[in-house]
Parts: sequence; C-alpha cells; structure tokens
Amino acid sequence: MKRLFQLTGLCAVLCYASCKSTEEKKEEPVKLLVTSAIKMDTTITKEYVCQIRSIRNIEVKAQEKGYLERIYVDEGQFVKKGQLLFKIMPTLYQAELEKADAEAQAAEIEVQNTQALADRNVVSKNELALAIAKAKKAKAELSLAKAHLAFTEIRAPFDGIVDQLHLKLGSLVEEGELLTSLSDNSQMWVYFNVSEPEYLNYQGSMKPKEKGKVQLLMANKEVFKHPGYVETIEAEFNNETGNIAFRASFPNREGLLRHGETGSILMKEQLKDAIIIPQKATMEIMDRKYVYVVDKNNVVKLTPVTIAAEMPDLYVIKEGVKENDKILLEGLRKVKNEEKIAFDYEEPAQVIAHLKLATE
Repeated sequence: MKRLFQLTGLCAVLCYASCKSTEEKKEEPVKLLVTSAIKMDTTITKEYVCQIRSIRNIEVKAQEKGYLERIYVDEGQFVKKGQLLFKIMPTLYQAELEKADAEAQAAEIEVQNTQALADRNVVSKNELALAIAKAKKAKAELSLAKAHLAFTEIRAPFDGIVDQLHLKLGSLVEEGELLTSLSDNSQMWVYFNVSEPEYLNYQGSMKPKEKGKVQLLMANKEVFKHPGYVETIEAEFNNETGNIAFRASFPNREGLLRHGETGSILMKEQLKDAIIIPQKATMEIMDRKYVYVVDKNNVVKLTPVTIAAEMPDLYVIKEGVKENDKILLEGLRKVKNEEKIAFDYEEPAQVIAHLKLATE
C-alpha cells in the first residue's frame, strides 16, 4: 500500500512538472518577422491589351462583271507585286476593244479625207474640226475598252499574303465583288490605348523626336523577339473611355505575326522615390489590400493600402504606408488587429534581395 502511494505521488509530481513545462512554452511569445517599406527608384513594366495590324491590308475586288475564268493563287500564298491573281472571262471586253479599235481607225480616215477637202476649200473648217473631235472621241473609247479588258486581270498591287478566297472557279462575279484580301506583313502596326495620366507620364519622360521602345507579349505568353517603337499617338482622347490610342511599329522579317492577332504591349516606366513593399506582406479583404503596420508599442494595426503598380513579388504603394513604416512580413494570419507582438526585424534591402525587382 505504501509503495502504491509512493508511485501515485511520483506520477503526480511528473504530471505537474510536465504541465508547468507546457505552460511555460505557451507563455513564450512567438516572434514574427517584420520589415519596412522602402523608398527607391525603380522601373515597372505596364501591360496594355493590343491589336496587331498589317502595315497594308486591302480587299481585292473585281472591277468588271463576268465569269471567274482562272485563279492563279491559293490561300496563304505569298505573292509579288504585279503577280496575276485572278482572271475574269475577257470575251466580251475583247470584242468591245476590237469594235472601239475599228471605230478609231475609221474616224482617223475620216479626218484625213476631210483634211484633204478642206485644203481645197470644198468643206468648211468647222467640218474638219468636227471630224477631228469625232476621232478624239473614238480614241478615248478605245482607251476605255483597253482599260475594261485590262480589268479582267486582277494583279497584286504590292508584295503580300493572300487571304481566304471568297469565290470558286467559274463563279459569276459582279463588279465590286470581294475576291480575297491581301496583307503586307513585312512590318506590323500594333495599336493600344493609354490613359490620360499614363500619356502625360510618357510624354514627360521622352525627349523631343525620341521614340518609346516597347515589347510585344504574344497570345502564347512569349515575348516577340524584335522590339517595337511608338511612332504615332492619335490627336484626341476618347471622351467615353478617357484613353488615347498609341501605335507601335514592329519589324516582322520572319513573318510570324499576322493581321488580326492580339497580344499585349509591354512598356517600361521609370518611377522615382517609389514606396515599395513585398507582396507577401499584404492580404486581401473584400477586394482591398491590407498590411499590418507595427507601431512604436509593437502593436499591429490593420491598414488599407492602395497599389500604384505591380512587379514580380513586389507592390508600389500609392497610399497607406510611408517610408520606414514597419510592416508585418510573415504570419499575417496568426495575429489579430490591435494585438501586441514580438518580432525579429529584417532590413528591407535584404528582403528585396531575395525577391524579384526590375532594376533596369
């Protein structure tokens, strides 16, 4: 019995010691990691949705009515300037040309005969003038007939790529009917819209006659290998959107880009004295970003921030925190607003060194 009592007492002592050790561990404050907002010059990359257009893209239409006799090209084919694309059956226009040629020759003979009679004063000068006028009219009709016949052959006005063929061989073609489209893709024009503040920042950062360098992010999320340059800015802002259209030009030597593609323009912007914090120091509540600011008493305050720009792993802050404000870097879900914390401090430069930052 005595031995049982001793064992019971020993268990109680051990249990008490274990509980006391657990309580001591619980009482030890967990240290969280804190850093500061930093002010520095940096470069951000802004992304704008864009539309890609050929430097020249035209509709190829029939200039005469008739049956489509020949198609010399296929869809997607590259053609040279002056190359024959289509031929409309020329029988009718050939006959009109021959008729006009005959009438022009007859009118010329009439002029010669009238001239001989006028030289002998058999006919008046007015009759000679009338014969000459008729000859000129006949020549004009001959030229018109030649033009109509020439229009039965549709040729490429410039080097380019043939688009979809809208008619099949033997189709009856009406005057002005669309046959295909032709794109000159040697150079591409890329259009994108910029807000008024961004436009003012862009103009303020550019030297006179300097062209802004941009890159093109294609639909497959790869950056196009050749840089482009902003060449023109439209004259007026769109009152409905508050934007103005920019046009950048890209060389397309490999022919990768095609008319009608979409993508995004990447344009770099220099920021001076930007307030920067790590993205992981923020949390989102009801579509707003918040940080925990640590005050002089080591109490965390949940503070809303306004994001001015985004970089990989970093935010540029417009409002909410200032330079040297201490912010909670890790453990945001472990604390509550107005709670006092213990922390270890890490310099912002060291924090950023382990993150991605545009330094160009």
